[in-house]
Amino acid sequence: MLIEDAIVALQIHEIPGKAAEMRTYHKVERAYWGLGNPVLEDQARLWRQELPLEERLQLASDLWNSNAYEARICASKLLTQARIRPEDASAWKLIKSWIPDLDSSGISNHLCVAGQRRLNFDPSRIQEVESWTRSTHVWTRRAALMITLPWTKHRNPKPLNLAIREQVLGWIASYTDDQDTLIQRSVAWWLSELSRKDPTKGKSIYDRTWA
Repeated sequence: MLIEDAIVALQIHEIPGKAAEMRTYHKVERAYWGLGNPVLEDQARLWRQELPLEERLQLASDLWNSNAYEARICASKLLTQARIRPEDASAWKLIKSWIPDLDSSGISNHLCVAGQRRLNFDPSRIQEVESWTRSTHVWTRRAALMITLPWTKHRNPKPLNLAIREQVLGWIASYTDDQDTLIQRSVAWWLSELSRKDPTKGKSIYDRTWA
């Protein structure tokens, strides 16, 4: 599918005045098309159903490279599904390649949801994610926590899930001296989610980390 056709298919749903509001809210200089999230969700779902994997990956790449806010969210949604057939390694590689481009919470959160699916599909990828915690790029360090949020939600975690949870808690301990507000909020978010399933541990780690 041509990127030009994809952009037209999205932009016809522009909400008058919304683009200006989004530019003011997000405070990052890029194109904003004034689209609502349901439009992006519906269009991405349609393309996931219609396009073979190779074409979908190319479209996602082209949308991301356009640097428009909604395009990057839609690119992330194109790769957000539990199983990607016939293989998901190419999708995971593409997601990883976008991590250094992150510069806003909206795009980052959607990309990390796509990454969560790929990490859940192959938990061994956690070793690649660990390297993000040492990045000088604050959004990459944040992504390491956001992409592992599902591991805070297991009520009766299996040994592998517990091991990953403990690994991430180790990263959080390494973030103790990181005074960036973005990291502090991300740590608080991760531990708050953990507290919902494991109140004692979540609170004790939070107190020990930020006391």
